[in-house]
Amino acid sequence: QVRLVESGGGSVQAGGSLRLSCVVSGYNYNSYCLGWFRQAPGREREGVATFVTGDGSTYYADSVRGRFTIARDNGKNTVYLQMNRLVPEDTAMYYCRIGCAKLTASAFGYWGQGTQVTVSS
Repeated sequence: QVRLVESGGGSVQAGGSLRLSCVVSGYNYNSYCLGWFRQAPGREREGVATFVTGDGSTYYADSVRGRFTIARDNGKNTVYLQMNRLVPEDTAMYYCRIGCAKLTASAFGYWGQGTQVTVSS
């Protein structure tokens, strides 16, 4: 059974930082796309940062490039999203995802349960 369990969300003031974690279990393919998506109230879910485990390619949304960093700890089966210089527009539910093509969720894949990030001005 594939499981993605996120943690690390919370409330922070603008300019602050948070690090999200996603522990992946039960998925044993050699190469796949893994990353973070987010959904703000009244908006569609959007890709934030993803990478391909096979070749290490990374992709970032324009709105977060230079502020967010996606990283993976293979030994812990964990993917992280380091978020710096947060702005109120980053407020959303953040989801970990297996199954993507660049910043788009594939038709087949898995979602975590989400972790809330709230940035106040």
